[in-house]
Amino acid sequence: MIPRYEYRALLACDIAGSAGRGERRLQEIRGVLRSALADALGAADLDVRDFTCGDTGDGCRLVAPAQLPKAALLFPLLPELSARIRAHNRRAGADSRLRVRAAVHAGEIRFDPDGTVSGAPFEALARLLDSAPLRRATLTGTDGAPLAAILSQHVHEETVGHGHEGLAADAFTAADVRVKEYAARAWLWYPGSPIGPRGDSGTQPERPAPPAPPEPPEPRAVEQLVRATGHGTVFAVHRGDQHIRHDDRG
Repeated sequence: MIPRYEYRALLACDIAGSAGRGERRLQEIRGVLRSALADALGAADLDVRDFTCGDTGDGCRLVAPAQLPKAALLFPLLPELSARIRAHNRRAGADSRLRVRAAVHAGEIRFDPDGTVSGAPFEALARLLDSAPLRRATLTGTDGAPLAAILSQHVHEETVGHGHEGLAADAFTAADVRVKEYAARAWLWYPGSPIGPRGDSGTQPERPAPPAPPEPPEPRAVEQLVRATGHGTVFAVHRGDQHIRHDDRG
C-alpha cells in the first residue's frame, strides 16, 4: 500500500495554563476537555467517532471526516464548546477551571498505511495554536476566556467569507501570526464577539448608552437637537472598543 493524500479540515485544542497543576489535576482537566468536546460535537450534529483523534498531552487534535464542510468546525461547534467549558468552570475549584485555545485549519494531509497522519497543514495548525494573539485572547476578562479560537486565512476566506450561517464577519478579528518561521494573517474568535454571547447564553451584549452630545455653539431648534442626540446603534464590539452609528431619521 502507498500513502494517500486527502483534503481535510483540522481542529486542535489546548488547555491554557495547564503546567504546574500536578499529574492528578492534569488528567482531570484533560478528561473535562475531551468530554466537553464530545458533547459539543454531538450538539452540533457531529459524531466524535467519525474523527481521527490525536492526544497532544494537554490537548487534542481532530482530523475531520472527508467531505465535512469546514464551517461545521466553527458554528455551532465553537459556541457549544465554549458554553460547556463555562458551565464546568462555574462548578469547579480554581485549580480545575479551564481556559482553552482552539485552532482551525484545512489542507492536504498524508495518510500512511499504518494509520498515521502528517503533512504541512499540521505544522500551520500548531503555529496558530501557539501564537501570541491567541494566547492573549484567552486572557480576555477577569477570569480569562473559556474558549478563544483562531482560524487560518484559508478557512476564514472559505467559511466566513462565504456567509455561512452563524458566521458574521464582525465576529472575527484579524491578527498577524508570527511563530518561528511561520508568518501569516489569521482571524480570532473570542467571548465578546457577536456570536460568543449568543452561543453561551442566548442573549445579546448589553447596549451602552450613547455619548453625551457636545455643547452647541448657539441655540438650536428642538427638531435639530433630537436629531443630534437620538439613540445610536451599536454595530460592533471588539476588545472593548465601541463603534456607534447614529440613525438619521429626517
